[in-house]
Amino acid sequence: MSIKIFSQSEMEKYFGKANPQGTYLTTIDLPYTMYYDKQPVKKMRCHTKVAKAFLNVFKDLLAHYGEAKLNELEITDFGGCFNYRLMRGSNSKLSAHSWGTAIDLDANRNTLKETSATARFAKPEYKPMIDIFEKHGFASLGRLKNYDWMHFQYGLPV
Repeated sequence: MSIKIFSQSEMEKYFGKANPQGTYLTTIDLPYTMYYDKQPVKKMRCHTKVAKAFLNVFKDLLAHYGEAKLNELEITDFGGCFNYRLMRGSNSKLSAHSWGTAIDLDANRNTLKETSATARFAKPEYKPMIDIFEKHGFASLGRLKNYDWMHFQYGLPV
């Protein structure tokens, strides 16, 4: 399945106006521990409209890989979800993180401009992870645009 990412106006239409307080966020309990800068993360704040989809992704990742393999592959390396900010390289468009509809994973080994030639998430052992995200409505920018392999963003199936 292919996912189309929302334009800025579609984001506002579907998710509402983004704000620094994140008044549209909810907190979900993660089914396994993730790590941010080696500190355990057991909960995540995200937009209420995508909370169930995120939770289903994490449950399916756990069922497919198991917690030990998730840790070994560093899929548990949490780079963040909600962060009210502009898109990198833009002075006017907000990032999908501003709505809490995107997540970054293993950012140190899947840098922003990295392509499939070197990004860790482009390797075959990560294909099931990307498939699981897509199954639940998230686009992999790596698969979609061949950069920013760490970034998974909620979108529309096409």
